[in-house]
Amino acid sequence: MESSGTTQESRLRLNTAIVHDLLVRFLKDETNNAGFSKVVIGISGGVDSALATALSVEAFGKGNVIGVLMPYRTSNPKSAEDANTLCGQLGIRPETVDITAMADAYSKVQNVADPIRRGNLMARVRMIVLYDISAREKALVVGTSNKTEIMVGYGTLHGDTACAINPLGDLYKTQVWQLAEAVGVPKQIVAKAPTADLWEGQTDEGELGISYKTLDEILFQIVDERSTDAELAQMKFDSPLVTRVREMIRKNQFKRRPPLIAKLSYRTVNVDFNYPRDWGI
Repeated sequence: MESSGTTQESRLRLNTAIVHDLLVRFLKDETNNAGFSKVVIGISGGVDSALATALSVEAFGKGNVIGVLMPYRTSNPKSAEDANTLCGQLGIRPETVDITAMADAYSKVQNVADPIRRGNLMARVRMIVLYDISAREKALVVGTSNKTEIMVGYGTLHGDTACAINPLGDLYKTQVWQLAEAVGVPKQIVAKAPTADLWEGQTDEGELGISYKTLDEILFQIVDERSTDAELAQMKFDSPLVTRVREMIRKNQFKRRPPLIAKLSYRTVNVDFNYPRDWGI
């Protein structure tokens, strides 16, 4: 048995009205605090970027959200189709930047053939595009990584995990689906299998080797409830799977923290010097 079923599902069930209101206010307040009134976001055609875009449009208005589609030559055309459907529903005009030439030029010079390495390369090229457009538009980059991905390290450092502000980072993937459905993200986006669209047939759950439902239930117990392995075994979770998830959390800690700075002074950035309130933020 992988999980304890409905009990876990109920613990992960959101009050979507409250969460929705909180995240819209979060986006408004923190973006304004940073001195910005516009945001830029990469729209992949998946549920995470769709939800982040919908929340951003509500927070800033459709004229202040720049949605960017960044296809690669092997990308599934359905991804762009779904992204354009979302933009049409939200009333924003998408900007498309094909990353094929950029990614292929580097891949050719460095002989990048490994699919994981190429996937990381594409993720970082896309973030170059977003940050360049953010400079052009004087806008903050909104992130789309959810809590599940962040906890197990399913993301590319300085790629899809990079952003200035992230409304989804404390929502597990199954909670993202709940909120996306509640705010009216197109049904075909909510219902489709999650994929980074890095190669034909690639899916998140296939790469992870575990369903998001089971993974979220385990993560909730480990992270939020601080349950021990013995307690998880009593809940009928598969012990080898729990061990694997714990190891994924442990080995990806470096992705969840700012760059480590050697402490030499009394006030070191990201060690002692980390109180925004001191600067009226």
